[in-house]
Amino acid sequence: MAADVKDDAEPYDDINITPMVDLTLVLLIIFIIMTTAAIQGVTINLPKASSQPSLAESKTKAITITADGTIYLDTYPVSMSELQSRLGGYYAADPSLPVVIRGDAMVQYQLVMDVLDLVGKVGISQVGLVTQKLVK
Repeated sequence: MAADVKDDAEPYDDINITPMVDLTLVLLIIFIIMTTAAIQGVTINLPKASSQPSLAESKTKAITITADGTIYLDTYPVSMSELQSRLGGYYAADPSLPVVIRGDAMVQYQLVMDVLDLVGKVGISQVGLVTQKLVK
């Protein structure tokens, strides 16, 4: 009977990695939650298009027009005069400044045209319109 009982003083042959895996998964979940919470912006309903050109650079300025007609430069709400003065300052610093315009599908077409005219008056020639990719 003494041969059947395992001695407690005997060293383990393997390492239990279950607690390390649990910790890794918890850290991964925290990282995913914090990363998605850090992404901010203005939520709009973009119109659909067949292809989407890529102007996504770090120096690209985004003008967003919401369905209620509010205009944002990056994530800050601006009036048309503020938009013109800020874009003028950015253009003076970098004449090759690309600008993308994100207009909600429900916004009045005239407001988008007014913003396009303003961008042209400032002198910016690299302008893109952001759309959603058309799903077939």
